[in-house]
Amino acid sequence: MASQEPASGHEPQDGQLSVAGQDAFTRWVNGRPFFGGLWLTLGGAWILLTMKASIKVVMHVGMQGVAGYLLPTLMILVGLLTLFSPAQRLFYSIVGVLCSMGTWLTSNLGGFMVGLLLGVVGSILTFGWLPDQEPRVSRRERRGPAQRAPHDGPATETGPTGTDTAQAHMAAGTPQTAQ
Repeated sequence: MASQEPASGHEPQDGQLSVAGQDAFTRWVNGRPFFGGLWLTLGGAWILLTMKASIKVVMHVGMQGVAGYLLPTLMILVGLLTLFSPAQRLFYSIVGVLCSMGTWLTSNLGGFMVGLLLGVVGSILTFGWLPDQEPRVSRRERRGPAQRAPHDGPATETGPTGTDTAQAHMAAGTPQTAQ
């Protein structure tokens, strides 16, 4: 069996596929706060599953019983809106965390704490998601070029182009070790 190389002619770095090499679902997931919306939706669904009262009992109990079903339903709705309309994610995450915290009083202690925690963590993940950011470079990768460069001379030695190497390292963003 012969190994197949990518058709684009360049190898992916660090095991990551290029955007063209990813399938449509992976691009869709990476373009939105997927896990935040998923956890918020699952938290609302868990709370609804832990509610055992029938709708006749809820209507007899009154507003407190309706809120027990309303807040988890709103959590599911906000979670789905986060998945399918990520541009409004900040508003959805704030509404999601408020609904999640409200279920503590209205829905069996927030689905016995499981749904409440799923909803709060999902809302936090949604709030903290930032689109279109470059992947972070690990500390090891940042230190790699600085450790491979020889450190024989003083820190302010000028390079072949006449620039100060300390200034060149600072401009490149690589830390320089003390001599």
